[in-house]
Amino acid sequence: MGFFERYLSIWVVLCIVAGIGLGYVAGDSISVISDLTYANVNLPVAILVWLMIYPMMMQIDFSSLKNIHQHRKGLGLTLVVNWLIKPFSMAFFAWLFLDQIFHAYLTPDQASQYIAGAIILGAAPCTAMVFVWSYLTKGDANYTLVQVSINDLILLVAFIPIVKFLLGVTNIEIPYETLLTSVLIFVVIPLLAGYLSNKFLIKKYGKDWFAHRFLPVLKPLSILALLTTLVLLFAFQGQTIVEKPFDILLIAVPLTIQTYVIFFLSWFAGRFLKLKHRICAPSAMIGASNFFELAVAVAIALFGLNSGAALATVVGVLIEVPVMLSLVAIANKWRY
Repeated sequence: MGFFERYLSIWVVLCIVAGIGLGYVAGDSISVISDLTYANVNLPVAILVWLMIYPMMMQIDFSSLKNIHQHRKGLGLTLVVNWLIKPFSMAFFAWLFLDQIFHAYLTPDQASQYIAGAIILGAAPCTAMVFVWSYLTKGDANYTLVQVSINDLILLVAFIPIVKFLLGVTNIEIPYETLLTSVLIFVVIPLLAGYLSNKFLIKKYGKDWFAHRFLPVLKPLSILALLTTLVLLFAFQGQTIVEKPFDILLIAVPLTIQTYVIFFLSWFAGRFLKLKHRICAPSAMIGASNFFELAVAVAIALFGLNSGAALATVVGVLIEVPVMLSLVAIANKWRY
């Protein structure tokens, strides 16, 4: 494990603190960067997320995808957890804690907004970051690509109906442009770029150069992009996080519990199905993680930048990386 990967937890904490501090000090001037959006997707963050997953896409052996039928159990597990369990368990935990257990600390409007943000987050299974988690747990990159691709196809048709059903709202404006733009930026473009780069570089320099000289130089790019993304995301919400630390804590509780519950459910189901580690790990990671880029964009589109729903999705980013790193450690520890 490289230098960046070995101390990733420390870098994450430092970048979160730096981002919050930068946002608090910069104040409204940070809007110069946060306003660079298209279809409610922040373009600087989109570029960084793209740089995160591009190195993983370059390592995919597309010729091996014809054998993906061998992993039907893993794909079946992913689809059941992501679409039949996760959105509804997220709604349940959000309602239980934010509306019931914490009702003395939140107004009904605050609770409603925070629950809405949690629901949006739970209905968007991970697309981009799962490549990072799969890489860190030595998951099968080809399988990860296929499960992400299938989830993206379902996302295009199931995300909005699930969100509308769980929110109990039938007259919201559907942000299809945001949805399609997110999938295009975070999946289609890096996948195509990775495929073309892989073919060109191997043809020109050979597989040995590509595997042993080029990829080791490229890998730290993903981690650096992740850390820079964290700085930006938390800079955008720096003032809000500083002004509402207790609300952040209350929102984080159900989101954290949800993440661990979904991971352990997927992990032990995968073990019961006798999935190999390289399949079981990414199957568990994609359900536990969230497509937070899409969730933040949709929450802003539906409720506004300064809404409680948008704040809840940002808290999802706040807890996701540290919690997912702990799950990476657990998956690696239980590998054998």
